[in-house]
Amino acid sequence: MMKVLLVEDEPKMVRSLKKGLEEHLIEVDAAMDGAAGGKLAAANDYAVIISDVMMPEMNGLEMLRQMRQNGNRTPVILLTALGQTDEKVEGFEAGADDYLTKPFEFRELLMRIKALARRPKSSYQAMPPSTLRFADIEMNLDKKEFLRGGQRIQLTPREFALMEYLLRNPGRVISKAEISERVWNLSFDTGTNFVEVYFNFLRKKVDKGFPKKLIHTQFRTGYVLREETELEEC
Repeated sequence: MMKVLLVEDEPKMVRSLKKGLEEHLIEVDAAMDGAAGGKLAAANDYAVIISDVMMPEMNGLEMLRQMRQNGNRTPVILLTALGQTDEKVEGFEAGADDYLTKPFEFRELLMRIKALARRPKSSYQAMPPSTLRFADIEMNLDKKEFLRGGQRIQLTPREFALMEYLLRNPGRVISKAEISERVWNLSFDTGTNFVEVYFNFLRKKVDKGFPKKLIHTQFRTGYVLREETELEEC
């Protein structure tokens, strides 16, 4: 049975989420603040940690930073009522793997928990939050540097943001709508090919000239970063 940690200071939400997750055969430990959550995270092996951001004593970002500094690479989903781009960026820089803005649908949380739990443990490397790695890719968020196979590749700000989101979600198929909203904070317009254009730009820089393709299209679904042969294009 999968086991997760829920760090949330609203008793009503704790009861609701705990009940829903347990109905899907997911065992739940709960903590009411970041200090208690950090202690549970250090003492137990969880598949995923779900944490609110705004809490008393120690907030979710402080808990997350402390976890990462101590080498705990358990995937973390942040819950926030703010939904502002700066808050999302701060959460990712602290070491978050995903986030949901309140209010959210339970089934979306469940989907994200399962997606993170399926990711191989090797993808959670003990590294500073400012560095992301996958296969022969390395991205330094502080220096805004991107390398593949030791070769520095110049990315535009939007390409960099898109690649960062892929690196934070390896192995997970990401829809065009999610990319538009989460990467650039824009509403997705099905009548445009905005997302496809940027993926074409990114492929030419990241995959062209390398024997192993990493950026793939999942037919009619979205895009995924993984080490496999290229899938059929949309």
